[in-house]
Amino acid sequence: MRFEKLIYVIVSSLFVTVLILVSYVYNPFNSVENSGKNVKRIFFVDHISSAHQKLIDNFNRKYKGQIFVEAINLPFDKFSTNERKELLARYLRSKSDRIDVFSVDQIWVPRFAKWAVRLDNYIIPKQRETLLKYALESCLFNDTLVAVPLYIDVALMYYRKDLLNKLPKYNSVINRIENSITWEDFIELGKQFKKENTPFFIFQADDFEGLICSFVEMMASQGKGMVENDSLKLNTPEAVKSLQTLIDLVNTYKISPSEVVQFKENPSYKYYLQNNGVFLRGWPSFPLDFKDSEFSYLLENIVRAPTPHFKGKKAASVFGGWNLMISKYSTNVQESILFINYLLSEEAQQILFEESGFLPIVNSLYENQKFNDKYPEILFYKKLFNQGIHRPFLETYTNISDILSYYLHLAIKNELSAEEALSHASAKINSESILLK
Repeated sequence: MRFEKLIYVIVSSLFVTVLILVSYVYNPFNSVENSGKNVKRIFFVDHISSAHQKLIDNFNRKYKGQIFVEAINLPFDKFSTNERKELLARYLRSKSDRIDVFSVDQIWVPRFAKWAVRLDNYIIPKQRETLLKYALESCLFNDTLVAVPLYIDVALMYYRKDLLNKLPKYNSVINRIENSITWEDFIELGKQFKKENTPFFIFQADDFEGLICSFVEMMASQGKGMVENDSLKLNTPEAVKSLQTLIDLVNTYKISPSEVVQFKENPSYKYYLQNNGVFLRGWPSFPLDFKDSEFSYLLENIVRAPTPHFKGKKAASVFGGWNLMISKYSTNVQESILFINYLLSEEAQQILFEESGFLPIVNSLYENQKFNDKYPEILFYKKLFNQGIHRPFLETYTNISDILSYYLHLAIKNELSAEEALSHASAKINSESILLK
């Protein structure tokens, strides 16, 4: 399996190289219209949604004859976040100037900082003040600005109001859910649906970063982080309780189906919709991802809510999102800055939200009454940000995550106890080993 994975990574790296070369040779950029000697070409690597493409087209029209942005698409349905991370890292190690602007999961920033242009002299303090502080926090490494946010995510829970309204004391139940229900009450609520053989709670428990998000969130809701003073702390009562709860949801209480161990985000969303699930852990873009699908008729009954918390503790929702970096090997830094500045504009941020559901990172949209009236869910997210927490910003975090998610996954599959999984993960991480999956 390790040999197969190595071959896959090599082939995938070659794929990105070929993709860039093919784009260079065959793209319409090389038409008469765009072939002026002074036109600067920017390669932009990201998951190119319809909103991304609209922004690229807008920018190319605005700077026609001067700058042309070439998109290199690494779609989420073809590449996992871990695969994207490795592809980018391998390509940047080659020191090629064929990547200019690239997007990173906000938690990768410390790892990619060594390949990125320092932005302190380009994004001035006055401009930074226009951006959400929660998003900007993830763009700093060693007190230096090495990235800018493209959009922010924050974890939440969805529920089917049409399935819950049959419950006795419906209004009381909804009130608790909308103010972050306790895990204890949530589990008791789930037992009422076991008789109907209805999937109660769908979450993502595959071996990937999304599982780490659930784990970090549960620890935070106990007032504990998994890193203290740059030291990993996994053998703690809070860590054990967090993992044991995830194990028990599937194996003891059976209010989450065993299939969750196979799920990343998109498969979990489809399962939730196909099987009339009651609750779903997810991210803000979920409803828009399915607005044109066969399940669109269900969306009017799906409501947003905060994630649960432990009794007597505070609610916590983990932040996600994607940031932009400029390769230090780029020969088009000034042009890349112009492109990034457009992506940070209110116009661009509104398009990202309206077209693909990506939460804005400019303060002005959250303060715009007309925008809030049109999209009242913005007020929900603004409130949710106040309980948001970040995963640890460590240079070695991606390796920690790879190892920890592997052992958390095994525990939820009931192949290890919570204590064994955390002990194995801690030992492997402290030995500075690299886990090939």
